[in-house]
Amino acid sequence: MRPSLLALAVAIVAPIPGMAQAPDTATALDPVVVTATRSPDDALLVPAAIDVIDADEIGRAQPKIDLSESLHRVPGVVARDRQNYAQDLQISIRGFGARATFGVRGVRLYTDGIPATMPDGQGQVSHFPLESAGRIEVLRGPFSALYGNASGGVISLFTAAAPDAPLLRAGVVAGDDGLWKSSLSFHTPWGRREPGARESGQPADGDFLLDLVDIESDGYREHSAATRRSGQALLRGTLASDGRYTLLLNSLDLQAQDPQGLTAEQLRGDRRAASDGALAFDIDKSVRQHQLGARIEQPLSDDHALSVTAHGGNRQTAQILSVPVVVQRENALHNGGVIDLDRDYFGIDGRWRWTTQLWDRPFALTTGVEYAVADEHRLGFENFIGERLGVVGALRRDERNRVTGRDVYVQADWEPAERWHVNVGARRSQVRFRSRDRFITDINPDDSGQLEYSRTSPVAGVLFRATDWLSVYANAGGGFETPTFSELAYRSDGLGGLNDALRPARSRNHELGLRARRERLQYSAALFQSRTEDELVVVANDGGRSIYDNAGASRRRGLELAAAGALSPHWHLAGSYTFLDARYLSDFAVCAQPPCADKDRLIEAGRHIPGLSRHFAWTELRWSPTAGTDILLDGRFVDRVYVDDGNTEAAPAYMRFDLAAERRFDAGGLEWRGFVRINNLFDRDIIGSVIVNSGGGRYYEPAPGRNWLIGVSASHSFD
Repeated sequence: MRPSLLALAVAIVAPIPGMAQAPDTATALDPVVVTATRSPDDALLVPAAIDVIDADEIGRAQPKIDLSESLHRVPGVVARDRQNYAQDLQISIRGFGARATFGVRGVRLYTDGIPATMPDGQGQVSHFPLESAGRIEVLRGPFSALYGNASGGVISLFTAAAPDAPLLRAGVVAGDDGLWKSSLSFHTPWGRREPGARESGQPADGDFLLDLVDIESDGYREHSAATRRSGQALLRGTLASDGRYTLLLNSLDLQAQDPQGLTAEQLRGDRRAASDGALAFDIDKSVRQHQLGARIEQPLSDDHALSVTAHGGNRQTAQILSVPVVVQRENALHNGGVIDLDRDYFGIDGRWRWTTQLWDRPFALTTGVEYAVADEHRLGFENFIGERLGVVGALRRDERNRVTGRDVYVQADWEPAERWHVNVGARRSQVRFRSRDRFITDINPDDSGQLEYSRTSPVAGVLFRATDWLSVYANAGGGFETPTFSELAYRSDGLGGLNDALRPARSRNHELGLRARRERLQYSAALFQSRTEDELVVVANDGGRSIYDNAGASRRRGLELAAAGALSPHWHLAGSYTFLDARYLSDFAVCAQPPCADKDRLIEAGRHIPGLSRHFAWTELRWSPTAGTDILLDGRFVDRVYVDDGNTEAAPAYMRFDLAAERRFDAGGLEWRGFVRINNLFDRDIIGSVIVNSGGGRYYEPAPGRNWLIGVSASHSFD
């Protein structure tokens, strides 16, 4: 299995031999997994902001439907449930990724070491297997530059190890608005073990995990019904040569209506309404994805190790949009209102690690190469036939596109003194776009073309372990973020072809932090600043097209705090707080129709970057009167969120409280888990997410008022 967060290309990784280790009493994670934080205390050795959400925190009194249930525990991270399965979650880290109208931008995503982000930077999380998640690791800040085409950070999910005996589990969750989730899992170790080996803690040869999940919902809003089916099979084992391997297969089948965003006026009328265009064109989206990944880790000697990770998959997307008929009829170069996309993708990452001594102090060097490709066949059709709307009409677009990413990386880790740890590294990334136009007519010329972006991203960090329980660190790094194929699709001059005037965003990032772990209390703090040149922004929405340009310089700076601890044997308190000041530092122009000029609408320097709240706070109080019972009160505050670059409108600030209880017990030869949740306890009117710079002012995606969830699962161990 691919090492966790920093091990992909970084290898801040496993402790170097001779490095100060965690106390013997530390609770270790699965010993066969090489991670950046083998035990909780090993996080004290990493000069970066890394957080781990463990299995209990992911699943405690939660339905395990999406990442928004647990990522609020991590400061600096925003994961908004859009109440819209057609558009996935809205995730940002330190303000990067907030502009995404669909999918995830500016953040690298991995599941069990397999990328969920394409080479152009577009990512998806809808297939993440939360049902069997062992932990979620989140990396914030400069060290994410060593993952290539990203800016804000990295989110990586890892499947839990199978239990000692085969386990069969089934569960259901029901909730408001027709929500129904059913799941079935089978987890088992495999391979021969000597008698008494399990009692002595000897691991099996490997494990196998199978998870199937089916989710159906009528949706909180009109025209937001969805069905999502997903599955994952994971096989892990050992090789005769002391190596390890991992095989991963997952699939996703999604059918979802899209209610779109609401204007401020529509929001005042009916919060649960869909947009007029969503109803008129009956817009929806279907996705089918299949992915296979494999990893081999092989020690070559006591000092050398080699690992190779490969993956490949196919993602098919069909989507009807609400592009007005008149726009398509008046513009012969328009690409239509129906998307039919068939994407094949694959990649391979090979890396070598050498551990030795430098001036009699532990030293490690990691270097590797990564190659990734996404080939897509993109068709566009009119979304009407005569007077009929919301149907597949005449062909308006036929392209063969390819994006290729080539990366070379190196990282050096050194312990120059007993309490000091130094990391220096760099990654050279090259991203190439190629488009072949196959829809050529007398009035629609050949729009084929290609672009290439490249960048070297250095990073350096130093950590001082002041005590056995306290570390302070500082780091700095450069990063870049290319446009995606979707953002390159339209030019500001109205002509066809790739937007070759669009440049990648380049960032310089700095961070200072501390991390502490005491027996009953752990806490962390980080100060950061990122300055970005050529920020990517939407400068025009014209006939269903979002046209992107560069907005000069921008700055994100802030403070992140987190703490968790036991108040007593039965009471536990956890919380996080984020202050984020994100602003444009340069003037730029936007307009209703391109090309834009200063006389149209000037966005002045000093405006807030939209889609972000200046203050975010979360806290959870948990009472556990018995070993199998938890009662939780969860509260959060979200400051107002500007919805456009001009800061003319904003979603208001709000406070929300959730109440939940979970009970675990044995009965009838089965292990039972049941929970109940009441979300938005005081029935507040909340804007759950916003669509930045949305055309027609459809910025707002309201969240439900008071709503309930109830779930039960049963497990049988074949011991």
